[in-house]
Amino acid sequence: MTIEFNSSQEIVFVLHGLNVTQTNKHIYFSFTLILYIFTIFVNLILIVTIFLEKMLHDPMYLFLCNLCINGIYGASAFYPKILYDLLFDSHVITYPGCMTQILVIYSYAFCEFTSLTVMAYDRYVAICKPLQYHSIMTTRKVWTLLLLTWIFSWLESGFGMGITAKLPLCGLDIDKLYCSNWAVVKLSCADTTLNNLYGFIATFSHISQMILILISYVNIIKASLRSRAERKKFMQTCLPHLITLTNFTISLTFDVMYARYGSNTSLLALRNIMAVEFLVVPPLVNPIIYGMKLTRIRNRVGQMFKRKVAALT
Repeated sequence: MTIEFNSSQEIVFVLHGLNVTQTNKHIYFSFTLILYIFTIFVNLILIVTIFLEKMLHDPMYLFLCNLCINGIYGASAFYPKILYDLLFDSHVITYPGCMTQILVIYSYAFCEFTSLTVMAYDRYVAICKPLQYHSIMTTRKVWTLLLLTWIFSWLESGFGMGITAKLPLCGLDIDKLYCSNWAVVKLSCADTTLNNLYGFIATFSHISQMILILISYVNIIKASLRSRAERKKFMQTCLPHLITLTNFTISLTFDVMYARYGSNTSLLALRNIMAVEFLVVPPLVNPIIYGMKLTRIRNRVGQMFKRKVAALT
């Protein structure tokens, strides 16, 4: 039977993904807090480095800066709530809070994929059309691409959240650590054909992006085989992108497939890992990978730390 409410403000979802004892919840809280702080820290290092160093104001580094900003944005949609739940033993979330979390998490995921697509296009132009690079990747075009990346991500996630928010609910129990669009859709007792159609369209859209990325890299690899210098450029600038793309795609695919087709009777720890991997791993690993592989960033970060140490001594 459909649950009737006077206002969405009265709806409170119960999150069933967290199951820790009183004796170890403080250990989980401390570990999660350290992980969140470190994620913010490594992303901020790259953002500040790129912002302060004019030599790093090239399109590739601006796109990387945007990727780090999105990483902080996505991580902040997950960590504060789970930290609150661990600290105060609260496993509930209000309806507006749930919808907000869905909007931010999905816009983060869409923005990440679109950003990686734009970065692949940038690397394609840089390696396959080096003489035309600066005329194609103008400052105006770079900022336009960055703006469109965020606008399309918010519109796509906003539409999905909007059609989900209109569904009447037959339950309030969410079997995850956080709110997700499909978890709320499954609670509805109304027809969800539109929601399923939206999911398939969104999936097709991002599969199309993946195909464009693969086409770009086929051409990039062909161009890289021409000379040793091009191969070196590929290893330094494209390999981190491929690692980041593979990591995020696998993480997100696990979550989407498990949310729709996974069993609720499987191990809780396995369900939690598969559900949060795309929110935890990419924001943490991306800046580390790029910081290690991109020589100019690695050198600049090293110089900044040396200046700080010299100033303190």
